[in-house]
Amino acid sequence: MNGRIDWSGLFFSAEGRASRTPFLIAAAILIVLTAVYEAVVEPQSMAALHWVTGIFVYGGLFYAGACVLAKRLHDRGKSGWWAALILFAIVMVWPAPYGVLDFLGVLVLIWAVVELAVLPGEQGSNRFGPNPRRAAAPEAVGV
Repeated sequence: MNGRIDWSGLFFSAEGRASRTPFLIAAAILIVLTAVYEAVVEPQSMAALHWVTGIFVYGGLFYAGACVLAKRLHDRGKSGWWAALILFAIVMVWPAPYGVLDFLGVLVLIWAVVELAVLPGEQGSNRFGPNPRRAAAPEAVGV
C-alpha cells in the first residue's frame, strides 16, 4: 500500500499487508454494511427476500472481511488462515452471544481485537511483503 490506501486491494485481495488504520476503517465499513442490510431486510418479516439476497450479500461481506482480516494478520506476521477462526467467531456471536459455547467465540474476538486493533504490525518487511506504513523510497536522481 506504500503510504496510500488501495481500497479495492484492501477489500478484494488477501495478498500483502494492511496497517491498523485502514484495517479499522475497513472493519467499521463492513460492520455498518452488515447492520444496514439486516435492518433493511429483516429476517423475520422478509424471510424469502433475506434468503435470496443474503446469499450474495453475506457472501460478498465474508469475502471482503476475509481479505481485510488476512491483510492485517499478514502485517502482524501471522497466516491469513486465522481469519477463518475470527469469521467463525463473528458468526457465533452475531448479533449477540446467547449460549455457553458463544463464550469461546467472545474469547476469540477479544484476542482478535487485541492482536489486530491494538498491537502494531511488524517493523520492516516480513514474508508477506513490505511494511505498509513506510512510503516507497524515493528513487535516486541520476547526475
